[in-house]
Amino acid sequence: MELIIESLPRLLSGTWLTIQITVLSVLFGLCLAVPLALLRLSRNWLVQAPTYAFIFFFRGTPLLVQLFLIYYGSGQFVPELQRVGLWTLFREAYFCGVLTLTLNTAAYTAEIIRGGIMGVPKGEIEAARACGMRGALLYRRIVLPKAFRLAWPAYTNEVIFLLQATSLVSIITLMDLTGVAGTIAERSFAFFEMYLTAAAIYLVLVYGVLFVFKRIEYRISGHLREVKPSRGPSVEAADIR
Repeated sequence: MELIIESLPRLLSGTWLTIQITVLSVLFGLCLAVPLALLRLSRNWLVQAPTYAFIFFFRGTPLLVQLFLIYYGSGQFVPELQRVGLWTLFREAYFCGVLTLTLNTAAYTAEIIRGGIMGVPKGEIEAARACGMRGALLYRRIVLPKAFRLAWPAYTNEVIFLLQATSLVSIITLMDLTGVAGTIAERSFAFFEMYLTAAAIYLVLVYGVLFVFKRIEYRISGHLREVKPSRGPSVEAADIR
């Protein structure tokens, strides 16, 4: 117990890095996923094929392999990356970790959003078109809001999986929560205590994410909430009187 208390500041520092990586990957991944989902729905195969290949690769290969390809594989192209001024980024483990997680979650989120778009009732789209909505306006006002409401539960799971997947960045020398716990455990041989503490912190983070996303789901699905019956006199009673 004494070791856990002494190690708590370092574990919290690693937790903060885990939160940073998760938030950045979620934000950048979502910004990338929306256009990918729209391109995936294109009827032009020249547009759809590269998008499908991107999604197929990042959904079909292990995240650990993707992390190694970007972090260690980028070292094979140092002259090319230096020529375009990107080597200063790719030599940093933090950037490679965020980039890998961003691309991975973008691929999964794009498919989630695509499923949500396909699930929008045709009647609502036709009604919007009858009101004069077309193109970007139709997607902004009708299709995407409805798609996000439909896809939100699945997207919540994706964010939780991403939070848990951040534990892999410790392999590329980033001292996140798992990395700090592993370092302390190797020096003290208290593997059970350290990893159990890390697991407890991950549980707190996961249920924190669930709480936030449930509140967001409650707000964006307000029209589905049950309307509480009024305590005032009924219409029939008022008519009788």
